[in-house]
Amino acid sequence: MPQDRHERPMPTFAARETFFGTENRDPEAAFAIAGVPLDIGTTNRAGARDGPAAVRRASRMTGGAYPGLWADGFTLDFADVGNFPVLMGELHESLQMIEDEAGNYDHLIAVGGDHLVSLPLLRALHKKHGPVGMVHFDAHVDTWEETYAAPVSHGTNFRIAINEGLIDPERMVQIGIRCRMDKSLWDWTVGQGVTIITAEDVHMSSPEAVADRIRDIVGADGSYGEDNKAYLTFDIDCLDPSVAPGTGTPEVGGLLGWQFRGILQRLSGVNFVGMDMVEVAPAYDVGEITALNGAFVVATYLSLLAEREQTL
Repeated sequence: MPQDRHERPMPTFAARETFFGTENRDPEAAFAIAGVPLDIGTTNRAGARDGPAAVRRASRMTGGAYPGLWADGFTLDFADVGNFPVLMGELHESLQMIEDEAGNYDHLIAVGGDHLVSLPLLRALHKKHGPVGMVHFDAHVDTWEETYAAPVSHGTNFRIAINEGLIDPERMVQIGIRCRMDKSLWDWTVGQGVTIITAEDVHMSSPEAVADRIRDIVGADGSYGEDNKAYLTFDIDCLDPSVAPGTGTPEVGGLLGWQFRGILQRLSGVNFVGMDMVEVAPAYDVGEITALNGAFVVATYLSLLAEREQTL
């Protein structure tokens, strides 16, 4: 009897253009993956609104188990729940819509969009979990002071989040920072309790050492209790433009693929309760390499969740 077509191995190019080619769109799935196509909070090049579509397409080449982290993320009950609604040209209304929609999911994995989308996602998360620790990959600290010109943007999102008590800055670590900034901004950020691991720090160290430091900061004892919940936010401009040109605010001297991959895969035991991956702008990409790196971030996160499921 012929094998059912849905059980046959599907060529990558023929898979559905959903996250990881999944057929599952059930909003009640244990893990929901959603696109958040908002980019009106950008301060440089726009275009991250097309990020979710590009990452969906590239994600069909990723997923499953990887050497060094053998847990298979495809064993999880995850679904592509589509894109969150936004209101064209209306920033604050769009942020509220994103927050309201995010509240419908127990464990949300979001693909932006610019980095401002993290703010409504954290507001929704806070209603369920209270303040959480944060693992933040980025070229920029995103803690700029709110000004008349840019009161709410992808550069002020985490200052607002800290001031609103959405995250615990003592358990927040930023990796890959290398942007220009006033010393006062650095001092304010560190003064809140945030740990900054610059891109140069990463280059002068090893993925294992950086991962160990992250785990120490956010708490990674594998207990997955109420006191050590954490959120992962990954701005693709954390990576060097040579491996991720498709982003709105590229910065030279960033992490390479082997570095971020080595760090992420060693974050076992961190009690992640949600994540986002943002700032993929495919109009500036080359050969889909930025979108592919973004998809790998999400795939690795799924593997970390699968590893956790195996220990519970």
